[in-house]
Amino acid sequence: LHAFARVTECQPLGGKDMRLTKIAIAALAASIAAGPVLADLVFPSLSYRTGPYAPNGIPFADGYADYFTLLNERDGGIGGVPTKLLECETGYNTEKGVECYESTKGSGALVYQPLSTGITYQLIPKVTADGIPLHSMGYGRTSAKNGKVFSHVFNYPANYWDGASIAINHINDLNGGDLSGKKIALVYHNSAYGKEPIRTLEVLSEKHGYDLTLLAVDHPGQEQKSQWLQIRRERPDYVLMWGWGVMNQVAIQEAANIRFPMENFIGIWWSGSENDVLPGGDGSHGYKALALGNPGSDYPIYEDLKKYVVDTGKAAGAGDNLGTVLYLRGLYAALLAGEAVKKAQEIHGVADITPAMMRDGMENLEITEAMMADLGVPNFGPEFSVSCENHGGSGTGKIQQWDANSKTWSVITDWIKSDDSVIDPLIAADASAFAAENNIAERCN
Repeated sequence: LHAFARVTECQPLGGKDMRLTKIAIAALAASIAAGPVLADLVFPSLSYRTGPYAPNGIPFADGYADYFTLLNERDGGIGGVPTKLLECETGYNTEKGVECYESTKGSGALVYQPLSTGITYQLIPKVTADGIPLHSMGYGRTSAKNGKVFSHVFNYPANYWDGASIAINHINDLNGGDLSGKKIALVYHNSAYGKEPIRTLEVLSEKHGYDLTLLAVDHPGQEQKSQWLQIRRERPDYVLMWGWGVMNQVAIQEAANIRFPMENFIGIWWSGSENDVLPGGDGSHGYKALALGNPGSDYPIYEDLKKYVVDTGKAAGAGDNLGTVLYLRGLYAALLAGEAVKKAQEIHGVADITPAMMRDGMENLEITEAMMADLGVPNFGPEFSVSCENHGGSGTGKIQQWDANSKTWSVITDWIKSDDSVIDPLIAADASAFAAENNIAERCN
């Protein structure tokens, strides 16, 4: 305001010009009195709406986008600051994912959620150097749970090694606590993602005495005849699957073709959506998958989504993905980001937070059942807290099962905890090796 006044003093004005100048000064003074204009809270979305993984990528991206739209339309943003989504198409391609990061990181991006383990691995050193947090919810590099080494990477509420252990714990319960002599096969996407649980399953096989067979499926996963012929020949007691996209539905159809008992076929939480089982028709009945949260379309939040987002024409998609597993998971990822923003605003006493503040919010995040109920998703996910040492949350999951008749998922277990006695040493060893390779000093001391 003072600078503007000095300029007017140097230029003699009169009559109408003087009146306009006084009006302009008054308007500027009023805007300053009202407070500074806050920048948007920016959330990049590294999505894939094209390619062989699009059927799974689209509903997640829709849920992620629609939640931020809901916050803007219903609440005016977060803490009075509007949210802004920057969607960048990766096609589930690691190189394109890195390009999306480089093209959006200067926008004030608060957190990245790549929805790809391959992209996550490439971004870990980049986000750490740039001071931007990364959240790989239920995927990515498992040892990033160790916050002492991975300062800017989070994978709460659970990771792949948790998933492997949860699946084995479920099978162990079904067999009275004795897996000795049992045969378990892993059908996995031949990528960083699919290979992530192998070491954990190997260590668990030593503990429980089961025989493990590893069956890789190359991208994109449409050719699986040889793998399922081997399964028919060797007749494992159980099959686990780390699949994604078209690979999932092909595997379930192949399992049905050889009459493998579906109740003994268990997928990770990325192999448990409606898109994976519907193409198999009745043959998919009884298939199981891990779950990061309870499925369902009757959460109260859907009423607000319909009122503020879908019915107003602001939905990211056609609105037909609401209620599906992956839509709800994308919404959950956005919800956790939104709650981390609130925590950062609380810690730092400002509404317009920076990426560094966002990291602090994520590291101090606590999710309770009361919070989930207030947010419109009661009894959806696990209660968990994050700390400097623990970036991975609770490490729990449930088992859901598909009913082909009603075309619905039903949760058949309570929350199952992973085996910390196996997981923790593996995480410590892998994180320590990463720290040594990259000359990283441990924090949280």
